Amino acid sequence: MTVPLALPRETARPLTILYRGPLASCDYDCGYCPFAKRRDSREQLRSDRAALERFAGWVEGAPERVSVLFTPWGEGLVRSWYRRVLAELSHLPNVERIAIQTNLSARPSWTEAADLRRLALWGTFHPDQVPYERFLARCRELRDRGVRFAAGVVGLPEHLDAARRLRDDLPADVYLWVNAAEGRTYSDAEAAAWTDIDPHFAFSRRPHASLGAACRTGDSVVSVDGDGTVRRCHFVPDVLGNLYDGSFRAALGRRPCPRPLCDCHIGYVHMDALPLYDVFAGGILERIPAAFGTGPALGPQARTPAAGPQIA
Repeated sequence: MTVPLALPRETARPLTILYRGPLASCDYDCGYCPFAKRRDSREQLRSDRAALERFAGWVEGAPERVSVLFTPWGEGLVRSWYRRVLAELSHLPNVERIAIQTNLSARPSWTEAADLRRLALWGTFHPDQVPYERFLARCRELRDRGVRFAAGVVGLPEHLDAARRLRDDLPADVYLWVNAAEGRTYSDAEAAAWTDIDPHFAFSRRPHASLGAACRTGDSVVSVDGDGTVRRCHFVPDVLGNLYDGSFRAALGRRPCPRPLCDCHIGYVHMDALPLYDVFAGGILERIPAAFGTGPALGPQARTPAAGPQIA
């Protein structure tokens, strides 16, 4: 499905979309994830595929330049339709960036069909789900292929040694992020250990006060579900309209955040009060700081990572 252009693309304002369809199944069994080893029925998978293809059709005909981060509850890249759609969207002239959150379990050969200038992967390492050497080999293959990616880990104590090992084994120009574990409080010593791995861990260490705060979500950034329902972000239930009838456009605009706290990177990265659009310049969706890259894109000399934030 192609949507007629309402404005010339060169005059329409760019839009960033966080897309999450019905897919909720995953090939991993992480204890901290509610969707671990969940299986979707054939009908649910068909619905997810149809929703994704409909969304791709909208992107193709969108009247603005579009960037998309796919944030499935489950693992998308083990499904052929996600691999195909990401590759196809990466070639569209109005697409600036196509990225997806993934556990990197899928073989990366599918990226040969993509425009690597626009494709990026946000990879997560789950030390209790995949052999270390397999995950490291996947990262090395992605880098050899010239695929832009970041890797990361949840900051649980039992993951610390594996995360340190991964940071030592990955090239310096590959960013290894650390997410604070949900509900966990970190002592200064614990935070220092994780900051040695991720210089930007301070942004994740504590939730950010967001009530009444200015944020790009609902304005230049929106969340879209499989039915096309548009919200300002994944964490605010209020509906702005629908993607496919265009009703969301009239609701776009700056408004204060209604939530007391924001504790997820895909939310707080868009807060005006934080400097993350500068820290992650050029890599907002895929969570790659401006000081990092992916080997081939940087040339033979890796750039030195910038110092981390000073947040109490």
